[in-house]
Amino acid sequence: MVIIIFHFFLIYSAAAVGLAPPSTYLDGCQPMSCKRGAPSVRFPFQLKGRQHESCGSSGFNLSCNNKNQTVLELPKSVKLLVKRIDYVKQMIQVYAEDGCVQNQLPNLTMSLSPFNLLSDSYYYSELGNFTLFECSDEDQSDYSNDNSFFPRKCCFNQKQSMLLIKFKNGDVCRCKNEADDFRMDPCGCYLNAGISIGSFFLALSLSVVLYMHHLHKKEKDAQRKIEQFLEDYKALKPSRYSYADIKRITFDFKEKLGQGGYGTVFKGTLSNDVSVAVKLLNNFKGNGEEFINEVSSMGRIHHVNVTRLVGFCADGYNRALVYEYLPNESLEKFIFGDKGENHFLGWEKLHEIALGIAKGIEYLHQGCEQRILHFDIKPHNILLDQHFNPKISDFGLAKLCSKEQSAVSMTAARGTMGYIAPEVLSRNFGNVSYKSDVYSFGMMLLEMVGGRKNIDVKVEHMSQVYFPEWVYNRLDKGEALGMSIENEEHDKIAKKLTIVGLWSIQWYPVDRPSMKSVVQMLEGEVEHLTVPPNPFASKDEMRAKLPINRELQNISE
Repeated sequence: MVIIIFHFFLIYSAAAVGLAPPSTYLDGCQPMSCKRGAPSVRFPFQLKGRQHESCGSSGFNLSCNNKNQTVLELPKSVKLLVKRIDYVKQMIQVYAEDGCVQNQLPNLTMSLSPFNLLSDSYYYSELGNFTLFECSDEDQSDYSNDNSFFPRKCCFNQKQSMLLIKFKNGDVCRCKNEADDFRMDPCGCYLNAGISIGSFFLALSLSVVLYMHHLHKKEKDAQRKIEQFLEDYKALKPSRYSYADIKRITFDFKEKLGQGGYGTVFKGTLSNDVSVAVKLLNNFKGNGEEFINEVSSMGRIHHVNVTRLVGFCADGYNRALVYEYLPNESLEKFIFGDKGENHFLGWEKLHEIALGIAKGIEYLHQGCEQRILHFDIKPHNILLDQHFNPKISDFGLAKLCSKEQSAVSMTAARGTMGYIAPEVLSRNFGNVSYKSDVYSFGMMLLEMVGGRKNIDVKVEHMSQVYFPEWVYNRLDKGEALGMSIENEEHDKIAKKLTIVGLWSIQWYPVDRPSMKSVVQMLEGEVEHLTVPPNPFASKDEMRAKLPINRELQNISE
């Protein structure tokens, strides 16, 4: 494909040279002649009195006599009439007004002019059988192309004599800003202009070809990377599907379930009538990393609170992931319901969901051979099965690291704003680690308690805009949390979820509990929990440490 494109641009560039539009003459330098039928005078010649001296080259002055004949003046005091000017062959044909050019030749000094007399052989080839001189044997001499080849004792026997004079290239070839018609341009200036335009398009074309080659190579490298990974991962349980299989499973992508940053999800059915969710990855994003992240991460996971990967597709540039189908969609639907819709699951179910998510994250951090950091814990990525059991999904941003590793390398912030831990945005708060997932979980937990986004500009009082701070202040003062709580048991659940959430969103990672401790707190009694330090006590100072630019320096491992 690259070769075909290259040929296309090469042909296009060549066409740009040959098909460049004719240039115009400079102002005041249009071709002129002394009278109708007289030779056309243009660069390098200049017609004195009718054209500006800048229209011609030095020594190429022509003039019109009182009979409007075109006159060429040659050194010294030699005046000849111009019969014809051939700009292609760079020749000018001249003759004497009295019919005998021979009489003026002794005064002619060609070395002082930008012209050369043509040799006899060229002369005869141009004028056919025309005989200029007839000389006696004793006075005959060889013609040569110097400045004194004319025999002094020759006799003229024709009605008129003519000479062909050659331009000197060195004096003629001075290209103007706008060249003349190519066929008449003695210097190829028009051709040079065309070549300049063609060179520009050629350079542009080559740049495009190189860029496309770079993209093609990048895509091929990503493909090889994926194929190598899959070859090394033959023991992987999930099945590998072709793109044709994916189209068949989804009935040509008939039913769309949703869309995210990395792809579109469609509902599908396997041959045994098992429903699946197929995520078709965007080919134009990333270099295959999100695909490898998902397959390598989820291929290692077998936990009730993590979505099961049924299969995958890596067919050419087409990539897809096949998951178990979860009919109740995401947790986001039940805590951020549209206005007027009531999807509240009840405090007992919210507690079960929170505990299930915490156990799933704990498994990712401690239960696998390698620690898996999710980096995108949020309600949208928590799916619910038919019994509303939570399943963590979407591992496109996940990173694998050893359990002994206290920090991970990261060059840019990853995750969703509102759930990203402070240290992911700025190392002033500490190293990026598994505690970053704890922070995201805490923010999500508080949204589950409040039934709203943590930052909500639509609330009635400005003090409630940032929900975590508002709920902490009420909790610290022993005030009711102000939510739809029907009895004491529900109040305990709400209070427990709030305390665990506030512990999890402490600004500094060292102050946050591990997910194992979070599970223990959620399984324990609320009376055994202590209210955490106020994470917002010096919020202005802490928020000032967050960079505007989300790009980070590499964090050494």
